[in-house]
Amino acid sequence: MTFYRFPAGLLAAALVAGPVQADKLDDIISSGTLRCAVVLDFPPMGSRDANNEPVGFDVDYCNDLAAALGVEAEIVETPFPDRIPALVSGRADIGVASTSDTLERAKTVGFSIPYFAFTNVVLTREDAGISDFDALEGRTVGSVAGTYEAIALEADVDEWGDGSFRPYQSQADVFLALSQGQIDATIVTSTVASSIIESGKFEGLTIAGEAPYDVDYVGLITLRNEYGLLNYLDLFVNQQVRTGRYAELYEKWVNDTAPDLVIEKVYR
Repeated sequence: MTFYRFPAGLLAAALVAGPVQADKLDDIISSGTLRCAVVLDFPPMGSRDANNEPVGFDVDYCNDLAAALGVEAEIVETPFPDRIPALVSGRADIGVASTSDTLERAKTVGFSIPYFAFTNVVLTREDAGISDFDALEGRTVGSVAGTYEAIALEADVDEWGDGSFRPYQSQADVFLALSQGQIDATIVTSTVASSIIESGKFEGLTIAGEAPYDVDYVGLITLRNEYGLLNYLDLFVNQQVRTGRYAELYEKWVNDTAPDLVIEKVYR
C-alpha cells in the first residue's frame, strides 16, 4: 500500500473550507424571480401608468436584468427612505432605484458601476418670484429626506443661515407641498422636473435654472457582501451600454440623447 503525504497547511485549509455555499446570484436564479426595489413616484425613472402598472426607466432596467438571468421580474414598490431597508430585510434582492453612490451608503450596501447620471435643477412655482438658485437664499425649500439633493440643499440652507429646509418622505409629497405653497422651491433632477411639468399633475410649476451640484451618479445596489451578484451587475450595466440598450431606454423615457456614464480618469 502506498501512502501520500499532503502538506499540513493544504489539508487544514481543505477541512476548514467545507462545502461551497451558494450566493445571492444562485438564489435568484434558483428561485426563478428577481425582486427589484423601485421608486414609483419618481418619473420617468419609476411611476404607474393609467392601468396602475409600474413603468419607467428603472422598471425596464429591472425587466432587462431579469431577462438576462432567465427569471421573472417582480417590482417591489419602495419609497426613497426604504431602498436600503428593503434589501437588509430581505424584501428585495437588488435596488434599481436611482441610488446615489455615496460612501455612507456603501457602509451597508454594495454599488454597481453607474447605470444613470443626473443633473439637478431648481423646481419652483411660476408665482414664487424665484429666477435661479441664488434666489433660494432666505426661502423655505424642501426635498426627499436622505437623497443626494436633499443633503446638499439642507447644507446650503445651514450655510446661508437664513430660510428653512423641510424634509419629506416621498417625491410626491414634495411636489404637493410646492404646488400648495408650503415650500417655495425644491432641487430635483432635470429628468424628473421635466417629466412632472409635462404631466400637468401639478399646475404652475416651472424650472428656474440649474443647481450648482455635481453630477449625481447612481448605481444598482445589493447587500455589500454579495460579491458574485455585484460582479454580475457591473457586467450587466456594461452590456446595456455596449449593446445600445441604455441609449434606447434613455431616448424612450427621457426623450433625449443619453449622456456618457463616465468620470474622467475613473469610469473610462
